[in-house]
Amino acid sequence: MILCPEVKIRTRERLAGANGERRPPLHPTKEPALPDSLLFSELALRGLTLKNRVVISPMCQYTAQNGHVNDWHIVQYGRFAVGGAGLVFVEATIVSEEGRATEGDLGIWDDTHVAGLGRIAQFIRSQGGAAAIQLGHAGPKGSAQRPWHGMGPLGDQDRDDRGETPWPLVGPTAEPAGPGFVPPRMMTLADIETLRGDYRAATQRALQAGFDVVELHAAHGYLLHRFLSPLTNTRDDEYGSDAAGRMRLVVEIAADMREIWPDDRPVFVRLSASDFTEGGWTVEDSVALARALGSIGVDVIDCSSGGIGGSATAGRAKRGPGFQVSLAEQVRKEAEIATMAVGLITEPEQAERIVSEGRADLVAIGREALNDPNWPLHAAKALGAAAPEYGDWPEQHGWWLEKRRLSLSAR
Repeated sequence: MILCPEVKIRTRERLAGANGERRPPLHPTKEPALPDSLLFSELALRGLTLKNRVVISPMCQYTAQNGHVNDWHIVQYGRFAVGGAGLVFVEATIVSEEGRATEGDLGIWDDTHVAGLGRIAQFIRSQGGAAAIQLGHAGPKGSAQRPWHGMGPLGDQDRDDRGETPWPLVGPTAEPAGPGFVPPRMMTLADIETLRGDYRAATQRALQAGFDVVELHAAHGYLLHRFLSPLTNTRDDEYGSDAAGRMRLVVEIAADMREIWPDDRPVFVRLSASDFTEGGWTVEDSVALARALGSIGVDVIDCSSGGIGGSATAGRAKRGPGFQVSLAEQVRKEAEIATMAVGLITEPEQAERIVSEGRADLVAIGREALNDPNWPLHAAKALGAAAPEYGDWPEQHGWWLEKRRLSLSAR
């Protein structure tokens, strides 16, 4: 594997006009030489070139109905595309109806889901970003409440208030995700083949919808992570027994996805790179898995952590700024594969150091992007990597903001 894909420094140009012609600057000035910023340099991954290394991380919105995109999703991902990120991820999108975590999960288990997802992908691309989708299955963590309803198992109150009732679940074993959760059915080999078929069909639909990147979600205590972790996979067949057996399903599904996904488009895999629990999955395990994934054509390992016990957002690691970056760094260096760092990365200078020091190739912004959807544009300015004034902003916004700047400077 190539540790650091070819990097091309971005040429700063003014936005094109409606007919594609280059329009003159709003406020003519001689552009100064921009300082080097690796965060705001291009990154080539196969045939896809990202305009910068800033990624909007997948963040579930729990707002779909029967898996379908609605206006909330269009606005949610549209504002991130306008905000200047190089790669925008759609939230975990579920490959089978039984694989939902909540009633509000986005779905890709049916052909009717493609059109709505395609609208999102098309708009992200129209703003100069690349569109990514994360494919997942909740496994025993399914049949749950939305976070603002408690995030626990669905119960009588959920049925009375919202008509939400539990549904059957599957898992590597018959152990439930926690107290009160629906006990899953232990998956048979036939069930595993069905699951692989669900991922293949979902990957084909993601391609049909126009996404540039597809990611396999194998983190946070959901189905595929539960196959990986020795804490939750006690099977004694070829999908358990030892480390190779526990990794087998993730490698098989990733290989299936790589076979379907075009050769010129990258495939990512998100891992909980450590369970941070005694006897659980370790970063050394992640390095071994990353090597196997790299050998079948996976391009980037998205390094998160935790979630094997409790909610996906309540890991056991001590949390602080960039608390998971060391995981991305170790996987990158030891497995010789590109990685993406995520987790309390909030400051432009912090993000710049992560990539410039070779700790990760991409930096994912999550909740900070909810706080400031224009974080990439603001970060570029803070790092001196932006065109003068508002030249990098969408012209529909930049025109207004430049006009305000001129008014304020004339005072």
